[in-house]
Amino acid sequence: MTFVTVQTLGPVAPLYLKSLMEIAGYIASALIGLSLGLIGGGGSILTVPVMVYLFGVNPLLATSYSLFIVGTTSFIGAFNNYRKHLVNLKAAFFFGATSIVTVFITRKFIIPVIPENIITFGGITITESFLTMVLFGLLMLVASVSMIRDRDEPGDAKECSDCIRFFKLFGYGIGIGLVTGFLGAGGGFLLIPALVFLIKLPMKKAVGTSLLIIALNSVIGFAGDLGHFLIDWPFLLTITLIAIAGVFTGGLVSKRIPGNSLKKFFGWFVLLMGIFIIIKEVFGNPAG
Repeated sequence: MTFVTVQTLGPVAPLYLKSLMEIAGYIASALIGLSLGLIGGGGSILTVPVMVYLFGVNPLLATSYSLFIVGTTSFIGAFNNYRKHLVNLKAAFFFGATSIVTVFITRKFIIPVIPENIITFGGITITESFLTMVLFGLLMLVASVSMIRDRDEPGDAKECSDCIRFFKLFGYGIGIGLVTGFLGAGGGFLLIPALVFLIKLPMKKAVGTSLLIIALNSVIGFAGDLGHFLIDWPFLLTITLIAIAGVFTGGLVSKRIPGNSLKKFFGWFVLLMGIFIIIKEVFGNPAG
């Protein structure tokens, strides 16, 4: 059984159109890794839409695939940053202690019991797939604003080790875990501001630490999915390898491209994608 089908176009879709969409999906997978290598995040927010709209993967399964792809590529990015001494292990541990547990519980015990048809009113049925994509679209809108707006960043501020306290990060860690668990997104756009402003990490170290937390959350979340989904491993590993190649490529060219300008451009792209997803699901979906 394979999930690499274009379900949104129906069984009579022209073969060439299906092939073009799959090619676009592979290119987009490289761009996801490229974004991670260039600006330390952002690309993972596109993984679920790429899976759903270009490869035709079921939205809930797409969140599972996203966890694996995001987790693997983030580990690569975190390792590269660790070698440059740009990862705060204490902060990663304190954040991860709550967020990892939350992600695992969400994927292992909550996601499997959510019914396909969540609620019906006025003759309209809200399905699990519909709600997943609408929430993801809203998440993309929030992420895009975080990437677009200018923010004063203590880029070379002195690190505040006394600011890193477990209970200070407890609630925020649970929130990150819920976002990652339900929607399969890394949550870097939420993590980085928290690391910078709550515990005073310099921006570069916040990016590296965020990648490690994202990697741990995503991999543990995917582990919670095992046994609940039929995984198309050849397809999933192919996409992951393409994304990893993008990470290395982004790392090589990052010094030649202004990161802030790229981040804003990517933020506008994510904003448009989020609007597109919401419009498509609400006005083009019988469940909406």
